[in-house]
Formats: sequence, structure tokens, C-alpha cells
Amino acid sequence: MSFTSRRTALAVFAAAALGLGGGVAASAVPIASATPSTPEAVGLQASPGELWKRTELYFGTAKPGGGEVTDAEFTAFTDKAVTPRFPDGFTELTGRGQWRGADGVVSREKSKVIIVVFPFSDREANREIEEIRTDYKRAFSQESVLRTDSVEKVSF
Repeated sequence: MSFTSRRTALAVFAAAALGLGGGVAASAVPIASATPSTPEAVGLQASPGELWKRTELYFGTAKPGGGEVTDAEFTAFTDKAVTPRFPDGFTELTGRGQWRGADGVVSREKSKVIIVVFPFSDREANREIEEIRTDYKRAFSQESVLRTDSVEKVSF
């Protein structure tokens, strides 16, 4: 079996074991694929850490009436809405992006991305993330805030 095949099979096995779907039951993955033998695969397997959830929130900054959410306004928002909910920390990135709104118009705008990682045991995190999204949409008249979720191996 090639490294790529082993890596794909291992990813499917991990997804099935974590309940992430993938369309293949864990028992359908050959045992040999769960024991990588290439140096690259062994390095990935041996990395330190534990599995945590990772959420990315994408905030558009274009205001419906014109103008954009300033850096100072966004900082005030994170101070009020994000820091109290995730006092252990988060990462803020600035970028540029585009999206098509409900009206079919493509908008290009500066965007902010907030990344939080948290343990599976944090039972309040999902609610808190949804509150952040709601607060931002309300505060800046936004149609949406994109959310992506994944599972990451985390080590401090």
C-alpha cells in the first residue's frame, strides 16, 4: 500500500473513530493502514498533544450603509464579546475575502478571522460561539458570520 493510500485510510479510520463520518465504518479499514511505516507518517503519529475542537469565525467588515468596521471597532467587539467567553485566548487574523450575499451580489471586503481551540470537555463553548456570531451580526448589521469546525491535535 502506498503512503498516500495509508494516509487516506488512516484519516478515514480517525474520522470514523471520532464520529466525524467519512462514509466508511472503522472496521472496514485494514489494520495494516493504522500502522504507518514511513518516516513522515511515524512523525505525524508521534506528535505530542491531545484532541481538541477548533472553531474559526469569519467576520466581514463591510457595513450595509457604506464604510467598514474599523480595527478599533473590532477590537472593542472582541473585548466585549470574545475575551469574556474565551479568556484563555484566541487568535485574530486580518485578511481580504469575498462572498455572495442573499441578494446575489458578490462583495469584496476586509475580513477578520477569530480562531479558538478548546477541549471537548468545554460544554459551554458551542453556545458561546453562537452568541459571538449573533452579537456581531446584530452590532454591525451583518447577514452572516461563517463558522468552520474541526478537530486538531493540541500541545502547549
